[in-house]
Amino acid sequence: MTTYIMLVNWTEQGIKNVRESPKRLDAVKKQLQDMGGSFKAFYMTMGKYDMVLVCEAPDDAVAARLALQIGMAGNVRTHTMKAFPEAAYREIVSSLG
Repeated sequence: MTTYIMLVNWTEQGIKNVRESPKRLDAVKKQLQDMGGSFKAFYMTMGKYDMVLVCEAPDDAVAARLALQIGMAGNVRTHTMKAFPEAAYREIVSSLG
């Protein structure tokens, strides 16, 4: 499985309905599980982003589909990054010669 970091901000609609956000998070977790992935961590954060999600998905297409589905609801905007674990990082760097 590939790891993805999602940086998330509430939209105006999302912050107006912030009390509903735990239910929305549960729904997103189920969506990802139904697509063969899983959530590894969730954080509400202070600063540039409102939330950080760490999840695993079978491939980039599943991660992209999840990000699009989340965005279509209109409550948040996401910035998704593919994450490489330390072993992959070391392999990539060592391949540089």
